[in-house]
Amino acid sequence: MSRTLSTLAIALLLTLSAAAQDTWQIDPAHTAAQFSVRHLGISTVRGAFTKVSGTVQYDPANLGKSSIQTTIDAASVDTRVEMRDNDLRSPNYLDAKKYPTITFQSKKIEAAGPGKLKVIGDLTIHGVTKEVVLEVDGPSAPIKDPWGNQRMGASAVTKINRMDFGVAGAPGMVGDDITITLDIEMFRK
Repeated sequence: MSRTLSTLAIALLLTLSAAAQDTWQIDPAHTAAQFSVRHLGISTVRGAFTKVSGTVQYDPANLGKSSIQTTIDAASVDTRVEMRDNDLRSPNYLDAKKYPTITFQSKKIEAAGPGKLKVIGDLTIHGVTKEVVLEVDGPSAPIKDPWGNQRMGASAVTKINRMDFGVAGAPGMVGDDITITLDIEMFRK
């Protein structure tokens, strides 16, 4: 009897621990990975990647147990100009056939003020991995959607130098600094 109670107590503690650190799926239909870069130093070109997936482990009571993992399909780049998109997919830039994904894996998440987080992690583009910092607004408070799922969202921004990732096409024509903006909606059943 004592052994059964001990086993039940341990199972209950494990269940409560797992509930505190929730696993959320990134909702690709309601998530946007966007970028902007200067063209010829006179205008800004904006684009997006239309295929984003990933998971978020979120423990608001202990951010040290939280993590983010995302994968972007490099070939899903869309700037609304087919010729430019094909060039971005080519070896001149992303080389999407050789490097089909762009990934981010968090290493540390910490509070950065009310409603804000700082997420430090490894971004891999074009086969090169560099540490970046995402400045995050959110996450929002979870809500229940009409289908009974829990949902929450967050927005993040970072700036990278494309040359650091070996994306070196058209120097002088295309700016080196790229601003990346992520608008993420997550759900769990």
